[in-house]
Amino acid sequence: MISLEGNKVKLKDDALLTKERDNYTYLTELNKDALLMNYYNEAGLNQNYGKKIALHTGWEDPTCQLRGHFLGHYLSAVALTYHETGDEELLAKGNAIVHELKKCQIENGGEWVASIPEKYFYWIAKGKQVWAPHYTVHKTFLGLNDMYRYTGNKEALEVSINFSKWFFNWVKDKSYDEMDDILDFETGGMLEIWADLYEFTKDEMYLTLIDKYDRRRLFNPLLEGVDVLTNMHANTTIPEAIGCARIYEATGIERFKNIAMAYFDLAVFKRGTSVTGGQTCGEIWTPPHSMENRLGQKNQEHCTVYNMIRLADILFKWTKDHRYLDYIEKNLYNGIMSQGHFRTSHANGEEALTKEEGLITYFQPLRSGAKKVWASKFSDFFCCHGTLVQANASHNRYLYYQEDKDIYTGVYAASLAAFDIDGATISINQYRDTLSGCYQSSSTNDAKQSQNDISHIYMHHPDVLLECFEINMDSPLEFTLNLRLPAWVHKKATLMLNEEEIDIDSILEGGFIRLKRTFKAKDIVKLMLPMDIYTTQLEDDSDMVAFSYGPYVLAGLCREERTLYTHGHELSELLIHDNEREWGSWIDTFRTKYQDPGINFIPLNKVGYENYQVYFPVCK
Repeated sequence: MISLEGNKVKLKDDALLTKERDNYTYLTELNKDALLMNYYNEAGLNQNYGKKIALHTGWEDPTCQLRGHFLGHYLSAVALTYHETGDEELLAKGNAIVHELKKCQIENGGEWVASIPEKYFYWIAKGKQVWAPHYTVHKTFLGLNDMYRYTGNKEALEVSINFSKWFFNWVKDKSYDEMDDILDFETGGMLEIWADLYEFTKDEMYLTLIDKYDRRRLFNPLLEGVDVLTNMHANTTIPEAIGCARIYEATGIERFKNIAMAYFDLAVFKRGTSVTGGQTCGEIWTPPHSMENRLGQKNQEHCTVYNMIRLADILFKWTKDHRYLDYIEKNLYNGIMSQGHFRTSHANGEEALTKEEGLITYFQPLRSGAKKVWASKFSDFFCCHGTLVQANASHNRYLYYQEDKDIYTGVYAASLAAFDIDGATISINQYRDTLSGCYQSSSTNDAKQSQNDISHIYMHHPDVLLECFEINMDSPLEFTLNLRLPAWVHKKATLMLNEEEIDIDSILEGGFIRLKRTFKAKDIVKLMLPMDIYTTQLEDDSDMVAFSYGPYVLAGLCREERTLYTHGHELSELLIHDNEREWGSWIDTFRTKYQDPGINFIPLNKVGYENYQVYFPVCK
């Protein structure tokens, strides 16, 4: 199975497009020389003789041992963006950076092209503490490999191959025990790099590197069922699991497939997650199904969200298990969209009490009364700056999957997708009918105002997602459209084909509604997914609950912990729509009933600088 990506899926969803456009703007704002500065310094090419440029600080500061890690993320984001949009201006900037890296490599003797010195690796081999040198160089490698994979930049591949030769010579005579000692430092995704380069070149040098970087001390007990994750740093090992998955795809070695699947099983299915789909507290995995003592200021590191989405995407393609897609959706809406490129606005004349934009929040707090902490554009540069630009260049990559004549929907988002089946091209135009009956989006009254039935049929919020799929091809063709039935749907969904209802129960299999037929041009499939307010208990405390509406986790806006009282009502009855309509849009905001004082709730991914609470103690 493959995922549809690149220019085969044109994103049209307003919320996701806003994130992608803000991400693009950020990529263009960053200065090329500032991005390259640590590489120039390492190669002795920084000959400005006092000329000043605006340096990046934080983890990109020349005194930080992780300096230069962000450039690799940046190149990956450029490559992903170009692959989707074909933007030549951004590609030119990426190509120019690759060319400068080639100059650095030549100056360093033809192999080394990192932003840190080689001696860091000699130090960790001696047991001397260094802050994650493999992590740093992995980002450079991945950026180069992505520039080759998604843009065809052959110079990037040449630089990456020559760089890898240094590592082959460094590890070739080391024993497995010596390598395990080295790999106990944060190793990042080096296995992914060797898998990519083997796939690109078929050079057996990379099989040797894979064998040397096989972290037996971690992987063997994982395969034996030992809990190797509890209280261990999460984003150290997630990239290693992704690397194992990529090795299996490049080589077919079953051991690495089993490692990747066992990792996700232990990290998610056997451990549980927060209501947001995320995990971790202070960057470490919590004990299985035990989060009551871990609701803090440093939950859900952004890097873990993005990297676990990447792993889930791969595993779905192997298994067709809908749970991986449910996981991606939950983490996209309540992680990636909640933690990066925040933007809001205020009505005319309204005074803004907080800032209206935020770049990236390292963590997503789950402690009552907490606030998200937003980083700056040109300082900080902690690890999540990097996954921010990659994640928000990837929003069209989890929408559709294909296996022969089977098309699978992933995350539901307005888009235009093109598929090839038996040499024929099929396009699917996916859009969401908001059932609003009006297209006016602001006080500017320039939208069509024709009288229509929808306006009085749906007098109040319809509480549904109505996903529509217009199918087009040159001639009729048989294939199967597998529509995911999300885990958050608690009432009966409705399926329509050209306005005729189809019984879902008879074609529901493995979490998918399997619509197999000979489709013809202009066929329209509509899937109506009911949305409701529902609660999720904290894994180990049934008296602590969080509220969700469809795929969106809701946050109560309050400065300190509040307790909710049911007064004999069901939990789902404690929240009702509030300010449900503005102009032509239904609004997903809520307020409490039966509480004194009341609490306003909004989707967690709309929270910017406010204090909020996700989990609430409940008393009858």
